[in-house]
Formats: sequence, structure tokens, C-alpha cells
Amino acid sequence: MQLPILFLSELVVLPGMVVPIRLDETSRAAIDTARASSDGKLVVAPRLADRYASYGVVAEIVQQGRMAGDGAEAAVLRAERRVKIGSGVSGPGSALWVEAEDVPVTEPDEQLRELAKEYKSLVIATLQRRDAWQVIDNVQRVTDPDQLADLAGYASWLTDDQKRALLETPEVAERLQTLIEWTRNQIAEAEVNDKIADDVREGMEKSQREFLLRQQLNAIRAELGEGEPDGAEDYRTRVEQADLPEKVREAALREVDKLERSSDQTPEAGWIRTWLDTILDMPWGQTTTDNTDIAAAREVLDADHHGLDDVKDRMIEYLAVRSRRAERGLQVVGGRGSGAVLALAGPPGVGKTSLGESVARALGRKFVRVALGGVRDEAEIRGHRRTYVGALPGRIVRAISEAGSMNPVVLLDEIDKVGSDYRGDPSSALLEVLDPAQNHTFRDHYLDVDLDLSDVLFLATANVIENIPEPLLDRMELVTIDGYTEDDKINIARDFLLPKQRELAALDAEEVIFTDEALREIAADYTREPGVRQLERLLAKGLRKAATKIAQGRAEAAITIDLGNLKDFLGRPRFTPESDERTEVPGVATGLAVTGLGGDVLFIEANAVDGERGLTLTGQLGEVMKESAQIALSYVRAHAAELGITDPGVLDRRIHIHVPAGAIPKDGPSAGVTMVTALVSMATGRRVRSDVGMTGEVTLNGRVLPIGGLKQKLLAAQRNGLRTVFAPKRNEPDLDEVPSEVLEAITVVPSTDVAELVAAALEPVTESARAAA
Repeated sequence: MQLPILFLSELVVLPGMVVPIRLDETSRAAIDTARASSDGKLVVAPRLADRYASYGVVAEIVQQGRMAGDGAEAAVLRAERRVKIGSGVSGPGSALWVEAEDVPVTEPDEQLRELAKEYKSLVIATLQRRDAWQVIDNVQRVTDPDQLADLAGYASWLTDDQKRALLETPEVAERLQTLIEWTRNQIAEAEVNDKIADDVREGMEKSQREFLLRQQLNAIRAELGEGEPDGAEDYRTRVEQADLPEKVREAALREVDKLERSSDQTPEAGWIRTWLDTILDMPWGQTTTDNTDIAAAREVLDADHHGLDDVKDRMIEYLAVRSRRAERGLQVVGGRGSGAVLALAGPPGVGKTSLGESVARALGRKFVRVALGGVRDEAEIRGHRRTYVGALPGRIVRAISEAGSMNPVVLLDEIDKVGSDYRGDPSSALLEVLDPAQNHTFRDHYLDVDLDLSDVLFLATANVIENIPEPLLDRMELVTIDGYTEDDKINIARDFLLPKQRELAALDAEEVIFTDEALREIAADYTREPGVRQLERLLAKGLRKAATKIAQGRAEAAITIDLGNLKDFLGRPRFTPESDERTEVPGVATGLAVTGLGGDVLFIEANAVDGERGLTLTGQLGEVMKESAQIALSYVRAHAAELGITDPGVLDRRIHIHVPAGAIPKDGPSAGVTMVTALVSMATGRRVRSDVGMTGEVTLNGRVLPIGGLKQKLLAAQRNGLRTVFAPKRNEPDLDEVPSEVLEAITVVPSTDVAELVAAALEPVTESARAAA
């Protein structure tokens, strides 16, 4: 059939709806044309921005006239049925005519009736929340599923887009399923909104009721002449009775005055109360008595940790000096106490953090740990200003409050992991905390009063000293813990780790026994670390397997873990000496390096390849290490004859120097002598001795300059089975710090000239090497 069409922008009409519309020039033309040419019927469709509507409704013009309010021309339409809109056609009048095809109506079946029943119950539940009882009666009378679905055109909680989707969905079942989902969501949202409204209303009623009761209570107290025990007067009494420093007391009383003048309902009153509570909770004037028995303190330190004599000696010195100052009444001189700031630097697993607890126990002090790893906000150290919502004191103030004394041991853990961003630099805030000349007047942003930290013993731990800012490092006394020797690890395993792990595994010392040979094998071939964490894990693994055998009844007597059955408990060794294998060919030399995990060996490979003369460097080397390689090559080219290179032409080819483990960044000058040795080995065809390691910076003249971390490098050499280490002669004073068992196992050759070092490090000239040369 052909009918005039009316597009509506602000209304979506579904079948069964009776709606009034205002008439403009276009709609009036469609209404007039319909009344004159099509028995008062026309197609009504929504106006879409991007396309013509595919579906509409055939509507009958019920009435035409003017609106009661403003007298605007209007018409009332009754939508009869859904139609599919076809192409436009010509017709009488000025309106647009279209082909309209009736949409067939599905006969209701049992499934459709169930959907209609479910949807009707949801609609009624929604209308009941709105007290629309008359509408509920009308909905109850609708039995046809198609008509029930189209009643959604009246639903105020549906958007126009949702109604357009319903108009363009001819299938009744699909329409009902969509409406069921939408209505459920609307009911859930309405329930949440009602709950929020109820909570707000109850909160307001409660606040009003409490306000009235409080006013009545104040009036009764005023009549009885009583004060307010839990208000400002209570804080004034607490401040006056507390043992506060004079300036802190004055600041607290000023805040009490503000509290007395302010209303309980203002946010400022809450801030003041919180600040006063924080001030009163601080342990002003409370200190613990230090243990003055130096021998007993040393026993505690030795009982908790093996070795670490430098740290233990420093703690005993601190205790001795403090005891002497106390005897002479010199606890505080010039505003400064006898506090100390120590930085314990070393690789992971050597006992830096646990040493802090041991020191506190030896001194008889409280212990607090402050984790600084990943801290990037200055307010974490200094606190937030009180004007901010949720303001808190900094970690230092909270540590003192948690300790309950003004002289605890505060461990600043992982101080080298402190970062900085737009919120400030925490390491700068730590400058005042760790400066003995300033920390007796430390001022937290939240407290805003002077706090004396001069009696606090600060211990900081770090893995990489270079990551600590220089001004901060300058304020701390550095104590380096370089790692444990093999003998140290055996003693630690036997005396500390095994008893601890036996207790965790519920085993007695007689049930499972580790021999010293097995412990040495674990330390040498199963772990390759400066600390003992992996060693402890392996001991725990062995004890768990032993406990399993005992629990399953497979162990008739005590289990002894020795070299013969160690693989049964721990598997195959993870590490074997690599130097023999790596140095089988000329051009490979074994160097020594220091990382954040301690000392380690470093293999440097050199080769000559065809191509333009030059130098290729690989292995993710830093700028300093690249310069060392260029210096090494220049030195070898300039002194080829002196170094025994019979064919200098090999150095005119393209030289490639590679440092394996390319995923790990490497830098520093101490690999210079190793690079020279690798280049000479490659050029002469002579292999580097497999038992030799070396370290030292080299100059263009072949001088060997001193380097850092010699102790850690020698420990790494011992762990990796090296027997001879070439080191700069100017590093000889550093050998005093190296354990005697390491020096007994390794021959340290002091070197000043790299040519002499190379001659001693290379294997003697063989016939094959002479022939190759």
C-alpha cells in the first residue's frame, strides 16, 4: 500500500500508542494529505541522522486542533500496526509518499507466552516502585505478547535509541527477550539508587538527631555547671599532664585554643584532634637503657651472625663510646647526641637486614624497619602538610611512634632503591634525617615541631653504592660487606641455617646429618652467590626430601647426606668451573668484575675477521668499557713486537671484541688488562692459562692502574676455581681486608706493567703456535 509518511525527531511511536504531536509546516502537509487522500492514515517513522528508517507504524489521525496551553496547532495519532517502509512513490499533495508493507504477526506459542509472562511481572514490579497503580491495571489487561512488547513505547526509562531498536525488531520473542534484559538492569539500578538515597537520608537524619541531642546535652551540662569531658578541655588536660618538650607543649596548646573556638562540625576540628592525638602518642622523653656490657653485646652479635667482624667491631665501638659519654655526663653536647648513621653495603643475602635486628638486640633497643625500595614521594619521608585530606606523618615519625622510644635502631632498608619523580626526591629529604649535625631539630611537615633524632641509631642497607646520591652517602659511615668465603658458608650452614631449617621441617639433629664435604660441595657447585640465600633454599630442599622419606617409612635409621647421595636430594650441580672450557682457544681471557650481586668472573673474547680495519664491540658495553677496548687495541698495535706478535698484519684486520652475557649491561675500566691479554692471545695464537684471572685498568703506555672491589673479585675468583689473579700493585693495601683462607687458595700477583702481566698469563709457546705464527 502507498501512504504519506511523517518523520518525527523527538518521539518514537510504537504500535498501540496514542500520542499528540505539534504540527509544523512539513507535518501539517503530511496530515492534510492523509486526511484528504488516504482515509486519514499515514506512516509515522523516526527521523534518523544517517539514513531513512526501515520500519514505522501506520497511524490514524484521531483529532486535529490546537494545544490547550499555548494554542499551537497539533494532532492526535493512534498507531495501529508495524510496517516495513519501502521506496518513495509519487502521490497527491505536497507530502512524501512511500510503499508500506505490513509486517506479519507471529501466532503466540507456549514459549512466547512464558516470555510475555516474565516481562509483564518485571514491568509490574517497576511500576509498583513508582506507585503507578492505574497503569498496572492497564498492563494486567493486555494478554497479546505483541501488544505487551509494544507497550514499552510508553516506558520513561527507555531511551529513544532503545525504542527505535524495538521498532526495527519485528520478531516478538526477540523484542521480549531484549525488554526483559533492559528491565532487569533498570530494576537493579533503581534498587542501588534507592539504597543510596536511603543511606543519605538516614545519615542526614542521624546527623540532625545527634546535633539536637548534643545541643540538649550541652544545655544540661551548662545548667549543672559541668564541662565537656571529651572535648577541648580534655585535650588541654592531656597536653598539660604529658611530658612534652616546651616548644611542643606551646604548639599543642595553641591547637587546643583553636579547637575550643571551633565548632565540632567543622573539618578543622577533626584535623586538630588527629594532630593532637599524634603528638600525644609520640614517645617524648621515653628512652630505653642501653646494654653497657660490651662482652654480652658481642656474644649476641656472634650468636646471630657468622663473620661480619667490621660491622660488629663498629657496633662495639659505638657502645663503648656511648658508655664512656654516659659516665662523664656527655650524652648531649652542643645539641647533638651520640647517635650514629651507618650504611651497610653489599650483595643480597649476606645478612644486612637481619643484622639490624641483631644490633638492636645487642644494644637492648627497640627495632623498626623502614622499607625504602620504590619510594618516590618526598612526603613519605617528611610527611604531608596538615591541610591535605588524609595527611599523615612521614615514615620516620611513624617509626619513632611505633618503636615507643626516642632511641630505637631504625633500619632504612634498600636506600639505594629510592627513586624520584614529580612528587619530589625522597633522598633529599633523607639528608636532614641522616645528618648528625641537623637531625636533632628534624621537622616533619605534618607535626611541624622539632623532633630530636640525634639519639637514634640509623642503619641503612644498599646493594649498589653508586646508586646512592653523593651528598647522602657523605652523611653515612660506609661499612662494606663483600660476601662470604666458602669456609664461611660452611660454618653458617652448619651453625645457623641447618638448625633453623631443621626446626621448620620438624626434624631433629640426629635424624638428618649433612657432612662438611656435602656442605662444601653445595657451596661450591650448587650455588654461585656471595650470600647464603640459595644455600639456605638448597638445605631446606634436602631436609624436605629427607622428611618425606621418614614420613613414608623408607628411612630405617638416621639419614646422612654426603657426597655419595647428594644428587639424590638436590639433583645435579648447577655450576661447574668454566674457565678451562672457555680458554681452550686463543683469544679468550678471564677477567673479574663487581655487580650488584657481588663479584663475578667475566670472559672477554677477541677475534680478527676479514674486512676494513677497525674495532667492533658487542656485549652491551658502557662508554668507559668501550674506551678501555680502544685503549687496549691501540696499546697492542703500538707494542706488537714487545708483546711477541710476529705477524702485526693480523691487527690490521677488523678486530671484534665480545663480552658474553650480552643481555647484561657492563661498564667500568677494570677490564683493560683482560682485553689486552685477549688481543695478544688472539694475535699470537697462545692460549691464556685456564687458572688465571685478572683485573686492572690499563693506560696507553701499558701501566696498570688501581681498581675497586678487589675483595669481592677475589672471592669470585675463589668461587670459580681460579688459582692465580693478576691485580694492580697499587691495590696491595686492599689485600689486608681479604680473608686469609682466600689468600691461601689464590696467588695474587701485583702488576704494574701490562706486558709483564700478559707474558705470565699466556701459556708457553708451543710448536703448533709457532707454526701457526
